[in-house]
Amino acid sequence: MATGIWQAPAAAPGARLQLCKGAIFARGQKISLRNRERLRIVKVLSEEAASRACVWGRKLLRFEIVTYHIDRLRRRQWLLFLVTSALSIALIASVPNNLSAWALTEENLLFLEAWRTIDRAYVDKSFNGQSWFRYRENVLRNEPMNTREETYAAIRKMLATLDDPFTRFLEPEKFKSLVSGTTGALTGVGLEVGFDANSSGLPDELVVVTPVAGGPAARAGIQPGDVILEIDGEKVGGLSLYDAAKKLQGPENSSVILTVLDRESRMENTMTLTREKIVVNPVTWKLCEVSSYQKLGYIRLSTFNQNSVRAVQQALEALHKSGASGYVLDIRNNGGGYFPAVIDIAKMWLDKGVIVYIADNRGIRDIYEADGGSAIAPSEPLALLVNKGTASASEILAGAFKDNDRATVLGEPTFGKGKIQSVFELSDGSGLVVTTARYQTPDKIDIDKVGVSPDRPLPEAIPRDGESFCKCLQGSGSQECRIPLSSLFKK
Repeated sequence: MATGIWQAPAAAPGARLQLCKGAIFARGQKISLRNRERLRIVKVLSEEAASRACVWGRKLLRFEIVTYHIDRLRRRQWLLFLVTSALSIALIASVPNNLSAWALTEENLLFLEAWRTIDRAYVDKSFNGQSWFRYRENVLRNEPMNTREETYAAIRKMLATLDDPFTRFLEPEKFKSLVSGTTGALTGVGLEVGFDANSSGLPDELVVVTPVAGGPAARAGIQPGDVILEIDGEKVGGLSLYDAAKKLQGPENSSVILTVLDRESRMENTMTLTREKIVVNPVTWKLCEVSSYQKLGYIRLSTFNQNSVRAVQQALEALHKSGASGYVLDIRNNGGGYFPAVIDIAKMWLDKGVIVYIADNRGIRDIYEADGGSAIAPSEPLALLVNKGTASASEILAGAFKDNDRATVLGEPTFGKGKIQSVFELSDGSGLVVTTARYQTPDKIDIDKVGVSPDRPLPEAIPRDGESFCKCLQGSGSQECRIPLSSLFKK
């Protein structure tokens, strides 16, 4: 086995020490350090493990564990080094003199990977007032991690200490589902569903917000406002939104039985639908011909994913060519999503101005602004429809339009989620959703737990699909939903 001398900076016990700067080390080899210290390898997993744990150059090949011992002139201290290819660092855990040196298991490695992700990315560097390094060491000593489920439990327990409901752990299946929703590709029946945002999360009714055009549910006649009562014979009351949506999804060509309450007839219908690959279109639109000389473009934006920007752009361009003289952008029950998408969509409506400030514990760190280069409809009359289900990225859009005096905001106060989360995948396919920043509106208002207040309320009977909305404007809808065009853009 090759050997070599590695000159390292002084390293007190417990300090982080970068390994693998140059040499492959063998068992028993002594390596010169500064301050008259020597690093001696006292244990390696195997000859092969040692050769792969530390190689010439910068790149680490794979996860390996090597235990070292530092011989000092005045005292001895046991140190444990974890060398990982994912992080390219060594984590050192101090071990008291009365304990033997120990090696980490695969489950410990996964926990440390999650711990390090929070250490680097979490917005609150006080970690809710605790010593983050001491917490790590206490868990490694005291928490059982003999199985993957025990490791997952340890990670969840760690996140719970942050007292942040938006920072959470997702098992591989749930993480995959989250990523699929962001890219817009799902296998299911093609339904956007939601619960009343005023509920506790365990409401009685699962309401259809909109069916995906051309999908299995739309072909079966399911309409916005219909209520799903049962999925495969199981009542949906008491299910979380995630669990209910998960039951609607499934393998391609598999079947699901739905019991649906028709919103108009109040009749229950049981139907069998076949799941298929659904490309989620986050945008639907309709040209409302209010009169022979008045045309209004209605755009419903149901989520922010990687398809949203192009879809909004196409809708705007088509409505503009069709003669729309004003627009209604409906983001009711839009729970947010992909942060870059909301920035790009805001720029389509703004010729200049701040969109959002990104802040952490040290203050504002980023500013996103519009410069007019991406504007498509920067001056046409615009109404923005919001409700209590308008959250997160949607509130960035609402705050930007309101503070820049770009749109009339109609509806009710929004949800009040003023934090930004980022998604991180762990090595076993599970993942973390981590709060990485807070945001402020252009007027530097922190809307967390408060929301964006509308300029005026909106009748609850206003529908969330283009055709029904146009009928309300044209006066042919129900009496409760009729909207005078003259009042739509008034503040």
